[in-house]
Amino acid sequence: MDIEKARKAVTDFFSTILGKDAKIIKIGKSEGGWMGEAEVYEESSFIKSLGLPTRVKDRNVYEFSLNDDLEVNSYALKEGE
Repeated sequence: MDIEKARKAVTDFFSTILGKDAKIIKIGKSEGGWMGEAEVYEESSFIKSLGLPTRVKDRNVYEFSLNDDLEVNSYALKEGE
């Protein structure tokens, strides 16, 4: 499989699931598929919890894995981000 196809599969997935654009910051071939990290800017959860209007965005990094058929097997917010 081509790395560009894997990148597109991940960005399409995040666009559909989170409704946000994702930037792939790390991707590599793994046993049985692909894995990496995607950067997504989302509304600040802290500011939102205060009920304040703002344009402040949090930079969140998600870890993901894909199988060889380019289907996302898992994704999670990276610890410490």
